[in-house]
Amino acid sequence: MSRRLRLLALAGACLLGSATGIAHAAPAADDPVVFHFATVGDSRQDPDDPRLTIHDAPFLQATRQLARINREVEAAHAQAFLFLGDMVMGYTQDRALLDREYAYWRGMMAPLMEAGTYVLPVAGNHETESKVKQPDGKTLKLANPANEGAWRANVGDLVLDTALWQRLTGVPATHWSVDNPPAPGTDRITSDQRQLTYSFDAGPVHIAVINTDPSGADGTAPVAWLEADFAAAEARGATHIFVFGHKMAYGYDFPVAKDGKVEKVEKETGLDAGDVALRDAFWQSIERHHATYFCGHEHIFHAWQPTKDAGGHAWQVIIGSGGSPLAAVKAGGTQAVDRMYAWAEVWAYRSGRTHVVIHGFDDGDSPSRTLQEWDIPAGR
Repeated sequence: MSRRLRLLALAGACLLGSATGIAHAAPAADDPVVFHFATVGDSRQDPDDPRLTIHDAPFLQATRQLARINREVEAAHAQAFLFLGDMVMGYTQDRALLDREYAYWRGMMAPLMEAGTYVLPVAGNHETESKVKQPDGKTLKLANPANEGAWRANVGDLVLDTALWQRLTGVPATHWSVDNPPAPGTDRITSDQRQLTYSFDAGPVHIAVINTDPSGADGTAPVAWLEADFAAAEARGATHIFVFGHKMAYGYDFPVAKDGKVEKVEKETGLDAGDVALRDAFWQSIERHHATYFCGHEHIFHAWQPTKDAGGHAWQVIIGSGGSPLAAVKAGGTQAVDRMYAWAEVWAYRSGRTHVVIHGFDDGDSPSRTLQEWDIPAGR
């Protein structure tokens, strides 16, 4: 039986269990799975983290946490694994250092690819930006063409090997072109975005990957490009639109304890740190086309409908919990779920429905468990 047929057979079972032993309801036999993927971001280590081991120091990778996630994704037989950026510490134009960090991450991904899951990378700020000293003495982190070129040199072969994609996923990648990114001069972008911002169809599922820190437009989403991309996908009959970027449109405020009392929240900024009108236009496009946005950057898991109070339905899933120092742990966050490493497993069904399960684990050796599980109805 082919890999694709095995997945469809699983979809008809009464109960599906993940590699972690967590069970969840399967779809009805008349609503088969059309695509099954996993996603997470942020596995780079912090050179100042007191928990940094001697083994991880040369490569600045959260090996233990990422290896566990990879094993669980492999056991779940996901067709694709979309990695949401910050897979390297980066923040430098030292090409030898960048190549070393990318090579280690690629080595960790290799067993997953060999086991039959296609790994698709998404650029983060640690990949595209480097530290630049300003005339006033301040140091800024800015995206630049050199770092974008290092990205293409190190992971560009994964964006997109269409023959390998079809062999591993069982679904052809259609409407793909390496020469169809946002053009310099649009969306404030000043450099070549090939293999950084891109999209394609996997059956009725449309996958759009965006670089949220392009040269000349740090902390933005390519709104004009996405709007045209979504419209074209819908015209082709796409039933699901999934968008993958590094920076979140809306940051998550989590409660923090101070002197034994919960009295403040901490928040990492994303697209809301710069041009808020551009962020709002991005989210309006997500809402208008019934897309779901998966992102990282904030080292935490949190999923919600940011504009629900205003009548919005679209989900933003922050899943930047792939091994980098957890934001809530560093800040003294009080909620247990905020202090766990996590990854998302997602099923797209023929009806247009989406099912999301978040698997998480703590810093110890306890089994993974379900942190959150929900359905996204068709057209929402």
